This record gives sequence, C-alpha cells and structure tokens, in this order.
Amino acid sequence: MTGIEQTEVSLTMGLVVERRPSSHPWADAIWRPVAAYLVSDPTIPNWTVLREADGVTRYHAGTLLLTLHRKDTEALRLNLMLDQPELYAILQENIERDSPFPFLPHALTASSYEAQDFHDSGDDIIEKLPMPEPVAAFIQAFVELHHNEEPFKKRRRDKLDVEEQKFGKMPVFKPLRQQ
Repeated sequence: MTGIEQTEVSLTMGLVVERRPSSHPWADAIWRPVAAYLVSDPTIPNWTVLREADGVTRYHAGTLLLTLHRKDTEALRLNLMLDQPELYAILQENIERDSPFPFLPHALTASSYEAQDFHDSGDDIIEKLPMPEPVAAFIQAFVELHHNEEPFKKRRRDKLDVEEQKFGKMPVFKPLRQQ
C-alpha cells in the first residue's frame, strides 16, 4: 500500500456476501454484503464459499478496487471522523437469469457522497460495512497529504437591474424610488 502521493490510488479489496434463508413468501433467500477485506491474492474466484453453517453461506463474492481520488478528500475526512469508519458495498442485480447468484458485486467506496449517488437509483443493494484498520490508516494518510480546506466565501448578491417600463410592457419589479 504505497503511492499515496498520486492523485488517485486504489486498494484491492475482497467483498464477503452472505446468503441466508428468508421467511418472506416471495423470496427464498436474503443476500447482503457483510464484510470487506484487503486481498492478498486477487486471483480468488468469485463466489468462492468461505463458510457454511445453519443454512447461512458466506461467499467471497468478488475482488473490487477501492479507489481514492484527491477531489473526494472532504467525504473521506468526514467518514474517518465517525466512531467506526465505514465502507459502502454496492451490489447490482445480475441480468443472467439462469445464474444462482441474483446479485453481482459492483463497487466499493469509502465516500458517503458516492454511495448516495448509487442509493438514488433505488435498484442497488447498498450496505455499510466496518472499515478495516489498515484501510482506515491508508485513507487517513491519503487525506492528510491531499486535503485542502477551502475557506468559506460569502457570495455578494448582484445588484438588481430594474428595466425601464416600455409601452405595453409591465415592469417586473416596481422601483422603490424614482430617479
């Protein structure tokens, strides 16, 4: 994990997705991201079973890149201020109907702003996950190097330009005083 001096860096992360039985009559299972971790071997096949117990199966759903960009440091900084920093995992619906996996890992982000953009579509599963300590330390170093606090600038209002009244045209604003 080096190279934080670059304006955009990526960490290779694994996503763990859990499948558990559903009691709902229209769904046989509930799929939910439950963890993200730093991957030492990015060649792990997608949907590798990690653990099975009591009808609950955990899979290594896929390997994703957690990309940090210097323009996102405000959102990253706010995330690191939380008691428990978070990662956001996004699953999208699998368009292959014959697949045993109804969702596919799509993205992993540390920016709540980016997660909100995915949330606005309403079609994705977005889940908050705890951020591993080494990832939080890496993001903290990245933010410290690239974040520039912009001072608040109060914008001055433009002066109102009252147009003169012309024949057949009512003024938009009535002048307070005549000149």
